[in-house]
Amino acid sequence: MTGSSRHALVFGASGQIGRRVCANLLREGWRIGAVSRGEHADAPGIHWIKGDLQRVDGLPTQADAIFSCGPLDSFARWHADNAHISARVIAFGSTSIEVKRDSSDANERDLAARLHAAEALLFATAAVHGAQATVLRPTLVYGAGQDMTLSRIAALARRAGFFVLPHGADGLRQPVHVQDLADAALAALDAHASHGRSYALPGGETLRYVEMIKRTLSALQPPARLIQVPASLFNVALSTAHLLGTLQGLGDAAVARMRDDLVFDVEPARSDFGYSPQAFNPTAEMFK
Repeated sequence: MTGSSRHALVFGASGQIGRRVCANLLREGWRIGAVSRGEHADAPGIHWIKGDLQRVDGLPTQADAIFSCGPLDSFARWHADNAHISARVIAFGSTSIEVKRDSSDANERDLAARLHAAEALLFATAAVHGAQATVLRPTLVYGAGQDMTLSRIAALARRAGFFVLPHGADGLRQPVHVQDLADAALAALDAHASHGRSYALPGGETLRYVEMIKRTLSALQPPARLIQVPASLFNVALSTAHLLGTLQGLGDAAVARMRDDLVFDVEPARSDFGYSPQAFNPTAEMFK
């Protein structure tokens, strides 16, 4: 698809991925209907539509492409009732569909199940309507200060001057910059090989969890210290953080995964639409 006079509908347009997707589309000359729960002023090429996937008025009746940059399960249900709007869909899911499938945490298992069901519904809907859908599954996202992992760790470390990890947090990670995800969305759009497929989108570097945190803390201004302690002492510190209302998403299962290798194959995305993510070189601005 060429961008000239093309129209895109973007859900989650004000989120960390959605903002970058919209910026890419505007640079390519697309017109955008941007859906967000907040109020935003229109600008050249972009019309903001207030609402969410439960209720949104003023949507276009036709679009050349739909981009879903928010919760996949909600989008899949919406799309099942509105598949007539576009024959091309790019939707973001998550590698949690695999990582959390067998988690000890029931909520995490439920998330994985919902992601699996959402992908199945999205592809089934597309097949019924003769449309083409692609699902992109990011790994650990960073770069816009809105993620729930590294940016939260950076915020806590910025206030305290340090961050604590348990010994043995050596599992492999592939953090992915949000701009690489937005670029992948546009690249996949015109890639016929991506029709009806899901892709893991890891970052361009594989490194140990502890090294990922070290680089994050070193990027802060001023840098924060990393303190490694025995697991038992870390669990006490984590319980205290929970009582104070911080790191609520870091439960026992997430701590256990710090020792696990969570590595995904970049080759399918590279082969089908030229995905080429950057290495993990964080700056302080990426966590604000």
